[in-house]
Amino acid sequence: MERDLKAPYLLFLGDGQAGEMAKTAEGIAYWRPELVIGECAMPGAEISVGAPKFSPAEAAQKGARSLVIGVAPNGGQISPNWLPLLKEALDCGLDIISGLHARLSDIAALEDRAAQAGRTLHDVRHPIAPIPVGTGAKRPGKRLLTVGSDCAVGKMFTSFALEKEMRARGLKAAVCTTGQTGIMISGKGIAIDAVVSDFVSGAVEQLAPATAADMWQIIEGQGSLFHPSFAGVTLGLVHGAQPDCMVLCHSATRAHMFGLPDYRVPSLTACIAAYEAAAQLTNSAARVVAISLNTKGLSADEAKARTRVYQQETSLPCVDPIRDGAGELVDAAI
Repeated sequence: MERDLKAPYLLFLGDGQAGEMAKTAEGIAYWRPELVIGECAMPGAEISVGAPKFSPAEAAQKGARSLVIGVAPNGGQISPNWLPLLKEALDCGLDIISGLHARLSDIAALEDRAAQAGRTLHDVRHPIAPIPVGTGAKRPGKRLLTVGSDCAVGKMFTSFALEKEMRARGLKAAVCTTGQTGIMISGKGIAIDAVVSDFVSGAVEQLAPATAADMWQIIEGQGSLFHPSFAGVTLGLVHGAQPDCMVLCHSATRAHMFGLPDYRVPSLTACIAAYEAAAQLTNSAARVVAISLNTKGLSADEAKARTRVYQQETSLPCVDPIRDGAGELVDAAI
């Protein structure tokens, strides 16, 4: 689904403290720096993505066309503390783009101000067109799905790294984005976690339809089959993707499931078995072909040591695509 998102962006980092989630701002700044004019935040905020700091008025003068809410506070709500700055952005001629669960359009003060200023509020997490029920019908094309041992382990970053490497080799490739950050990067997609459960597989079939035999559709995974909170959306996504191959994403430093200290992260062999069993419902040939290892926070030597451990455990190529490039992952896929 195409979205009419107007760049360049001013990335809004809220009033967050160090360690809080700025996944959206970080993803846009890393993968599409040419779309970023700068960043802004509330007084006292400690988060930064290293972009120049501008007020909405300054950013508009430099050519910004939209303010993007680049943080994800608990519950996905829009803080009342943000409203004065968001209204200021609208008055300065900026659209507002949000991937939060809460809708900008449900806040009357913002809706009214946007109408007065002739600006648009974009709630990209919420579908904008009807979604069919999945059918599992076979369809041509090559599809690679990124899957995870847990949430927030690098599935989006891995997807874009794979696309970059494939295109560098002259292959036809495109990321099919399934999360709000990916949609803001690519300008299209469906936020799968906001789709009614009966339609998740159909949404993925719509995102990655039948295509040319030599076209690689890289489908961004969400959640994890092993996460008690989010396994449902992951399973529907796996079935709808009908992947020819999967790359398993894993954090080298994660001790327990994201947000759930009583649940340990599963072994990679358990993950591989579960994902292959699930994917083979719609593609009997589906296989996990490589491990994408997120080594953020480790030294180069520590990262290499962890990579060797997982290579031995799984007998699959294992690489951190951000540190070392996605060449080995693409080799395993093609």
